Amino acid sequence: MSMTADPLGVRAAAHQVLSRARWVRLHPEGLDRLASLLPHPLPDLPDWDHPLHWRGTPDQTANYVLLLDALNFCFWGEPRWRVYYAGTWYDGYWALTAALRRALDAGLPLYDPSFLSQLTDSQIADLFAGDGTIPLLEWRIAHIREVAHGLSNACAGTFATLIRQAHHRATQLVQLVVQVFPSFDDVATYGTLRVPFYKRAQLLCSDLAGAFQGRELGHFDDLEALTAFADYKLPQVLRYYGALEYHPHLAARIDARQELPAGSPEEVEIRAATICAVDELVARRRAAGHRAAAWQVDWALWKLGQTLPPDAPPYHRTRTRYY
Repeated sequence: MSMTADPLGVRAAAHQVLSRARWVRLHPEGLDRLASLLPHPLPDLPDWDHPLHWRGTPDQTANYVLLLDALNFCFWGEPRWRVYYAGTWYDGYWALTAALRRALDAGLPLYDPSFLSQLTDSQIADLFAGDGTIPLLEWRIAHIREVAHGLSNACAGTFATLIRQAHHRATQLVQLVVQVFPSFDDVATYGTLRVPFYKRAQLLCSDLAGAFQGRELGHFDDLEALTAFADYKLPQVLRYYGALEYHPHLAARIDARQELPAGSPEEVEIRAATICAVDELVARRRAAGHRAAAWQVDWALWKLGQTLPPDAPPYHRTRTRYY
């Protein structure tokens, strides 16, 4: 295991969960195989230059990235919610980005907390209009209001205020974000153990680094201290390649697409094992003499996840606003 710093306590808690886990375990041979499939070199900066992503002024861009990651959770369902934009249908995360880009193209200043605070519930619902309904719409309405309130009352209207308070430390920004915007405070319990994951708050730092190309508001000295962004896609990839193994009863439930309750032991173990598995992959890459960080391996696994065959085991299904 790598000796990566753990100022957020995410790694220590994940290891404690995995040491007690009943439902999930790591498979060393699968980790070895998966490590050999990771691209080399891994990216120097998180990727942001996708046509659906948006940039304005630095203050506008920072506010927009915050809003995007406040809404970036739980897209699964049958049929999947989709958004039509610029001649293409998008689903999942890209449907969210398409919906926000469509609104920005129409002149709606989604980066302005005063504008966000004045939106009605129906107007927010209209932002996500598409084929079907975005899951957990009520949470997304609440998160938009939280972003507007936090920006106005704790950030002088711009997320850049909070970013500068972190002094180029991503882990410090995570701690500030979960205080000002409680929907990012992604912490579970496992028995008596407190288990922080901070998936969206950590991803927010990575996205800022990508949006600002590692400079100014996106310059962080400690991106390597971030953990994997524990969601439902990464464990699917880890399982498919044999790095993650489920108890037969849990595997059967997931394969049957039965919902796992948020905060259940099974769900917490899956997320904790994801954190540990990515760190194991980082350790293997470093042992081979290659530079690696958890966010880089996370990115590579997510990309692999886009190419899984149709008959791959499904991802676990949990209705949650944290991922």
